[in-house]
Amino acid sequence: MNGGATAAARAHSNIALVKYWGKRDATLNTPAVGSISVTLDALYTDTRVTFRSDLTDDELWLDGCRSDATRVRRVLDLVRGYAASAGHPAGGQHAVVSSTNNFPTGAGLASSASGFAALVVAATGAAGLALPARELSILARHGSGSAARSIFGGFAEMHAGTASDGSDSYAEELQGRSAWPLAVAVAITERGEKSINSTIGMVESAATSPFYPAWLDSADGDLAEMRAAIAARDFTRLGELTEYNCLKLHALMLSTRPALIYWNAATVAAMHAVRELRSGGVPAYFTIDAGPQVKVLCLPGDAEVVRQALAAVPGVHEVRMSTLGPGAYRLE
Repeated sequence: MNGGATAAARAHSNIALVKYWGKRDATLNTPAVGSISVTLDALYTDTRVTFRSDLTDDELWLDGCRSDATRVRRVLDLVRGYAASAGHPAGGQHAVVSSTNNFPTGAGLASSASGFAALVVAATGAAGLALPARELSILARHGSGSAARSIFGGFAEMHAGTASDGSDSYAEELQGRSAWPLAVAVAITERGEKSINSTIGMVESAATSPFYPAWLDSADGDLAEMRAAIAARDFTRLGELTEYNCLKLHALMLSTRPALIYWNAATVAAMHAVRELRSGGVPAYFTIDAGPQVKVLCLPGDAEVVRQALAAVPGVHEVRMSTLGPGAYRLE
């Protein structure tokens, strides 16, 4: 084997409090609406990228298995373009990408977000590039829209942008992880991959749901309200908007033809468990992405009560507790 320039990186998954669904430009992978998320310390992807002169194509090894490298190649081609301009040998080489997740892959836990953020940091590192965080975010967006946010820790906002070249479609940190410590419980109700890929689901919603125009029209208001809640550290306001935006997204999914139904029985039971916690005086709020897993925001002092309540829900396989996580970084 002809070894070459190599680097490894870690990036953490994120969950969107104000979610995006739909593409403005499928080629550039720019979102139709902006989004705001929190990065999770407990869920992460480790990725190593090695550029080699003896390869005829890129290789992806995901959790130890050879996988389709099509989406990875799209990002690597952009990195190679930067490297070629800088005169680095990686500009003319293919790469071996080895990536592992410490949580179920493709199951609605944003493994693509952490995966592509880690890929970008590792690939640019191996190519000898020192790019600003905004540029890393744009590169990550080409692999996965939510990956742009996992470049950053704490609270991050993704801008949908309007530029035809996608140059203003990037994420930035709104508030660091230590500025407002929160806890997140992740109730895993299925370990396998979700049945409908998010990208496919977005296209179908935009084409068939009568609610899609309203989804686009209401996005800016939700973003403004969430920014205000974060700035004021108003947990009740943040939690109520998180649930509202989540359920609005799933109403859009349910009105798609054919309907996108990501929930299972345990998903619904967990939602009711969270509402029961609130009725009992424990401030906790759920959110669910395109998958069956339930994420619950709570205050650190209530984390154990929330964990126990979710663990008692029939069909919940595991509950992972997390604090807010850091941005993506080099491991070596």
